[in-house]
Amino acid sequence: MKIVVCGAGQVGSTIARHLANEGIDVTVVDSDPAQARRVDESYEVRGMVGHASHPEVLERAGCREADMLIAVTRSDEVNMVAAQVAYSLFRVPRRIARVRHHGYLDPYSRALYAADQMPIDVVISPELEVANGVARRLRTPGAFDTVPLAEGRVQLMGIHTDTPGCVLTGRTLSEVPQVMPDPHMIVVAIVRDGTAFVPKGADRIEKGDDVYVVTEPSRVDRVMAVFGHEERVARRVVVVGGGNVGLNLAKMLAREAPYVRLKIIEHSRERAEFVSRELGDRAVVLHGDALDTDVLEEANAGSAETVVAVTNDDETNIFSSVLAKRMGCKRAITLVNKTSYEPIMPSLGIDAVVSPNAITISTILRHVRHRSVSALYTLREEFGEVIEAKAQAGSKLVSGPINQIGLPDGMLIGAVVRGEQVVIPHGDFLVQAGDSVIAMVTYKALKKAEAFLAGKGPDIRIGER
Repeated sequence: MKIVVCGAGQVGSTIARHLANEGIDVTVVDSDPAQARRVDESYEVRGMVGHASHPEVLERAGCREADMLIAVTRSDEVNMVAAQVAYSLFRVPRRIARVRHHGYLDPYSRALYAADQMPIDVVISPELEVANGVARRLRTPGAFDTVPLAEGRVQLMGIHTDTPGCVLTGRTLSEVPQVMPDPHMIVVAIVRDGTAFVPKGADRIEKGDDVYVVTEPSRVDRVMAVFGHEERVARRVVVVGGGNVGLNLAKMLAREAPYVRLKIIEHSRERAEFVSRELGDRAVVLHGDALDTDVLEEANAGSAETVVAVTNDDETNIFSSVLAKRMGCKRAITLVNKTSYEPIMPSLGIDAVVSPNAITISTILRHVRHRSVSALYTLREEFGEVIEAKAQAGSKLVSGPINQIGLPDGMLIGAVVRGEQVVIPHGDFLVQAGDSVIAMVTYKALKKAEAFLAGKGPDIRIGER
């Protein structure tokens, strides 16, 4: 399989590295010679200099033989034109483009992406994805991460185990049923002191762990209670930043949670006036600097249940979150782009971190994985993914009970959806062809996991000719 990636920024280079590690032929194009040289020297990919929307550049990058083009430059227009050129001149079968400007994403603009117009198969909007991610975290306040899978029938949650009420602390996973009969959940990953691993029955849950669990939505409150989390859904929310993320989030909350009293702090007067006009009486918009305690006091941040910091500046997001919590705000959800900041977030009292790059990467990789994979969520960049895949007839996955088919080390099945039924499987459970399987897969186990998913016939990746 051959893929051309346009853009050698953090998203483009990370995707290129993931794909190259899986043996895919990758070429990365960037107009910045330093960026192109960095990916060429750092990873097993070809980095080349050029404007990604120019036909001769895409031809030199190998688009005539490419199975997929992924356009993630900083320019929406370059990404869109690159997809158009890839289709019209080189007939690249699959085109994925990152598009950020809201004008390109409004419902009436969707006609742009039809096959006979600007043929982009997958349009990715990080701002919309981030707003959705924050809204999910607001609905489950005790979780630092939450992702619906299997059309909402299964819930993946990341939970801190630092609360005094966590009755699972110090217990092995095999002892969980003693504390929580019929737990109807599986711990699929544990992050301890910055290191993530897929646990086994003898592993213990320790105080300070970040635990990822798979369960049903109807069991979420019960699972959270066992981990000592009984936080109430926020009714008073302060959003720092009225950009595309903040505005999209505000519109979602106004539509889905009208009981929320929302205040938005925006540094730019012009933008604050625009957001105010867009939201009307659905939110109070304040013009000011969120790092100014007087502005935070005017927004009543100290009495808010949650502050959501989603400006374009990591430092503003981090310090405004810290200030709000010191003033009495109960919870902080903070947008952070720099992965180097992630380890210090808990020590600053920040409850949940949202990474636009991680969300974008997860969305893109979903369309590159094995054809049976319908959803994917990256858990920590170097660790692995939670995938949703359809069990194929003739695959190893359906060849016997789970505890007898030899699942590779680093792969753990968290849930199986059969029709309307959700099963949290035990070792003697037999997966059937057509089941939707939710599984944790580390990157070290990825190739072996794909072999388990492959059924009869050739193992074709999405987009392969």
